[in-house]
Amino acid sequence: MKIEEFEVETWMTDHETHCQYNLTETCVSSLSLNDLQQYVEEDIASSIMSMTMDYGPIVGSTRLKQAILSLYQTGSADNVTITHGAINANELAMISLLEPGDHIISLFPSYQQMYDFPKSLGCDVSLIHLSEEKDWMPTIDDFKKVMKSHTKMICLNSPNNPTGTTIPLELMQDIITLAKENDCYILCDEIYRGVNTKTQQLSPSFSDYYEKAIVTQSLSKVFSFAGLRLGWIKGPKDVIDLINYRRDYHIISSGPLDDYLACLVLENKDKILKRSLTICQTTKQILRDWLDNEPRVSCVIPDEGTVCFLKYDVDMPSAEFCEKLQEETGIFFVPGVTFGVENHLRFGFTHDEKEVKEGLTLFSKWLRQFD
Repeated sequence: MKIEEFEVETWMTDHETHCQYNLTETCVSSLSLNDLQQYVEEDIASSIMSMTMDYGPIVGSTRLKQAILSLYQTGSADNVTITHGAINANELAMISLLEPGDHIISLFPSYQQMYDFPKSLGCDVSLIHLSEEKDWMPTIDDFKKVMKSHTKMICLNSPNNPTGTTIPLELMQDIITLAKENDCYILCDEIYRGVNTKTQQLSPSFSDYYEKAIVTQSLSKVFSFAGLRLGWIKGPKDVIDLINYRRDYHIISSGPLDDYLACLVLENKDKILKRSLTICQTTKQILRDWLDNEPRVSCVIPDEGTVCFLKYDVDMPSAEFCEKLQEETGIFFVPGVTFGVENHLRFGFTHDEKEVKEGLTLFSKWLRQFD
């Protein structure tokens, strides 16, 4: 099976460990177990030290599944299974349902897994190219133009990585109507769902509105526990059963330690998401203020998620731009070319106020050489 290099992940691996200002991080400032202990009454250390390290509940404990379901309006434990992060959740959903020759629809730019992984399975992939002039938002006509008689799945990432764009409920319902007419699945990676700085509420999930919707998420981005590597899939029971049948070849279980800690995180989600929301709100305002005074950079700032896509006005390819910037200032960005879009940088609303302000101030000083 041939597959394209996962460009954004390769760039992160090669660059994120030797920077002074990480302005591209997607996960809200990570929490420790000591931090988590402040949110819960039970003694975490005691529970962990007495825990038997067997495989644990193979498809996730009932307690964990109930905690996950609190993020949705519909569903039962039969509609949920546990994975190693959202990236494994997406993979398991696709390898369980897609076959060579199937047609899928995806957005571009978006997370590369949502279109290049289906290609590696032999699928026919149609991309809807998003436009910055339209706030990175697709229309239902965009989907209708690429829909085919053998379309098997619409693969989405909402809120989007790298643009942060979230598909609104009205468009969601139009996409669902189109999917029903063509009897196809909708797979939506909702890993950035949970920090809407406009409504301060959970945005709608495809899985609450369509019987053939499959959604994925994890504890990494908005929950600040990427190190647990715990994700999940919510979908129709027959699809979850099929995925559980396949998962035995891939992960067996997530283990009792991650299961237990994930329960604590999700049972205290309101406190954790409130923290994440505050950090994202603060950073967005810092970015808005900075953009008002930085003529070489512009951006469509989204209401939800932890990332946005900065556009810079310098005649230099984004990979070279980022390499030069990091070498000379210690500022780390992911270049737009890793998402197939030049003259852009992924920016994260995820770090503390001091780091963001210092990093952006230094970035502006560096940009003055191009005036």
